[in-house]
Amino acid sequence: MRSLVALDWGTSSLRGARLAGDGSVVEERALPRGILTVPPGGFSAVFAAHFGDWMEARGALCLIAGMAGSQQGWLEAPYCPCPAGFDELTQRLAWVEPGRIAIVPGLSVEAGGVPDVMRGEETQVFGALRLLDAQDALIVLPGTHSKWVQVRAGRIESFATLMTGEFYALLRRHSILARTLPAEETELHDALSVGLNNDAFDAGVALALRGASLLHTAFSVRSLALFKRLEPSQAPNYLSGLVIGEDLRSRSLARGSKVVIVGDAGLTQRYARALVQCDVGVQCLGAQATWRGLHEIAMRLPA
Repeated sequence: MRSLVALDWGTSSLRGARLAGDGSVVEERALPRGILTVPPGGFSAVFAAHFGDWMEARGALCLIAGMAGSQQGWLEAPYCPCPAGFDELTQRLAWVEPGRIAIVPGLSVEAGGVPDVMRGEETQVFGALRLLDAQDALIVLPGTHSKWVQVRAGRIESFATLMTGEFYALLRRHSILARTLPAEETELHDALSVGLNNDAFDAGVALALRGASLLHTAFSVRSLALFKRLEPSQAPNYLSGLVIGEDLRSRSLARGSKVVIVGDAGLTQRYARALVQCDVGVQCLGAQATWRGLHEIAMRLPA
């Protein structure tokens, strides 16, 4: 297979990997050059500055997943409707430079008359399937906007977006609870994955799973603090347990079922720990899922 440059170009960060013919990673780079840092018309220059040397290889191909295909990105890649698999993604690639640089389309789904969308997660999902040699799976990709994805027969049938991380941030920063919590974490993106306090986190998850909704359980951060039953240092972990527990409660997971978690180590650790309370089996994958997904798409393109 021709040399592949695989990129995950998101809102706040840019990650790249140079892959060998068998899909193994030869070299990786990570940069704080998400699409929001790129001025209008500046994507080609940013790409050339950071990955131009990789593209010098004869016949080099670059495939890009993520927000680079959004309306604010390099080139808009229209959403591909579900159900969808590798073939649909390959057929709908948006070519920045024909035969050389392409952006993977996102996916869309309609549920109850309301559309939902994803960009970048579809590549992680399909990469995870290949890494696990699976055709059917329930996959969660935790983050600012968590995605729950149902895969059957190797195709994404449906998915749902939950604003899990963003709700944590809103409560952490802008609600009355902020007065109970200690100084805010430096990086909001890492808010759910800092300094895991097992007892506080587990207590938050447990209350969320047996509670009616986050609208009610969230106030317990304040009430427990008022009665000196929750230390300020424990409160962020307790709140993250409440929010992640609400995420899981809303999915009505069957006991004894299995969930694949794809994401960074901190968040996968928290979701895996929370899922134990649901009596659900877990498998965890990280960044390798994106690279494997892009490699599999490249394998389907003409040489």
